[in-house]
Amino acid sequence: MRVTATTEPAASTAADTVVIGLIEGEGVPHDVGDGALGALLACGEAKASRNHLAVTRVADKRYVLVGLGARERLDDEVLRVAAATALGRLRELGSRVACWELPHKLPASAHSARAIVEGTLLAAYRFDRFKSQREEDDENGNAAAGLEALILSDHEDRSAAVARAVVVAEAVNAARDLQNTPANHMTPTALGDRAAELAATHASLSFEVHGRDGLRELGMGAFAAVAQGSDEEPALIVLRHTPPGGVEVAGPTLGYVGKAVTFDSGGISIKPSASMADMKFDMSGGAAVLEAMGAIAALELPVRVIAVIGATENLLNGGAMKPGDVITTANGLTVQVDNTDAEGRLVLADCLHHAITLGAQRLVDAATLTGAIVVALGKVHSGLFADDEAWAAEIAAAAEDAGEMVWRMPLHERYAELVKGQTADLTNSPPARTGGAVTAAEFLHRFTGDVPWAHLDIAGTAWDGGRPYAAKGGTGVLVRTFVALAERAGGAGAAAGGPAAG
Repeated sequence: MRVTATTEPAASTAADTVVIGLIEGEGVPHDVGDGALGALLACGEAKASRNHLAVTRVADKRYVLVGLGARERLDDEVLRVAAATALGRLRELGSRVACWELPHKLPASAHSARAIVEGTLLAAYRFDRFKSQREEDDENGNAAAGLEALILSDHEDRSAAVARAVVVAEAVNAARDLQNTPANHMTPTALGDRAAELAATHASLSFEVHGRDGLRELGMGAFAAVAQGSDEEPALIVLRHTPPGGVEVAGPTLGYVGKAVTFDSGGISIKPSASMADMKFDMSGGAAVLEAMGAIAALELPVRVIAVIGATENLLNGGAMKPGDVITTANGLTVQVDNTDAEGRLVLADCLHHAITLGAQRLVDAATLTGAIVVALGKVHSGLFADDEAWAAEIAAAAEDAGEMVWRMPLHERYAELVKGQTADLTNSPPARTGGAVTAAEFLHRFTGDVPWAHLDIAGTAWDGGRPYAAKGGTGVLVRTFVALAERAGGAGAAAGGPAAG
């Protein structure tokens, strides 16, 4: 889909359909046809209540009126949802080119253009790679054309915001592709191939990958133990974003770490069969980190970022790790494996340590780590754990700017006591079935040294988001947050379509 911005009035563009948002008590901003749109509102067919849709035709254009609710509650998420809702009607109408008229007089902090582009492109996403007949094909298998172009009309030039939003939304959708791809196709090797493809596309990215032998050479006994139950080669994927010479780099070197268990059976501590088919999405943290790096490179952000992604399957063959095994991690701590289904923290432990050895000065990891976080926060917030107040505040601010919801969870030495092992330094699964998300975070905390660190548990938010723009399957959660975090670190928010650019 082509996405552009214009200062031309929406009614004057080449669009076949114009979308206008209605705010309670404010009427139609730019009416047409001697008050035709206002008349639709006056008779009650159009309403300003959120996501109410009405359609009419005036001269050679269709008009879709979508309710946005009260101005005081109008934020980016309302616009994101409205854009997704409007796209559904545009599809029904067979629209090829649509023009959204941006709401007027929104606060300077609003990212209205960004939100509408994101809502449209994310809602337009379909995963049909393995279908012989796609959802939008007709009964004869002929591809039906969807929306081909989106134009955003405003009094001010929103081109920078629109361009930025396209890059980020496409990165989110690329992460969703990785999440949704079946595990027999999305192997650790395939994930490494995607990283290599991104590095080949962007000059600022460098790439390396280590397999099973490399894990052993690096002393990554925890990561290697998870991988030993599968015949698939594991992949320690490293991507570095380094702006070209002459670009002034501000802020610390960021370390993004992602769990990428491309299929999680639970190992010897096998999962219930009813939930196992979706375990291809246990690589969602790695997918978010990987595609965020592509977006950061495409936006040419003036910040250094090191991404470390631990990709493996967690299966059970004759050589798989067993409950009761003791393994040695890359930082020298030993771990007793009391539950082979608590494998993500083992992979992340070695990856976090590796990011530090590579020079990361701020760390954040993303992982579908615990069912406990789903119990605590459901599918609304991702859990945020952090050992540094300033770094926690920075990540929370980036998430808010990106329109993704995180909730701060506690870390405390009394929780840390629970991860002490009986036969080793640590246990990967404390016996008490309480505070599971917190004890998992405390386990990871043992591997972050003095580097400010945060952990984002996305077990609830990575899959089946239930939002109009990400209802089923992978959500691509945290791609937007990781890009916003890099923008903030590099001081590039406004330049990349922040408040000054809409």
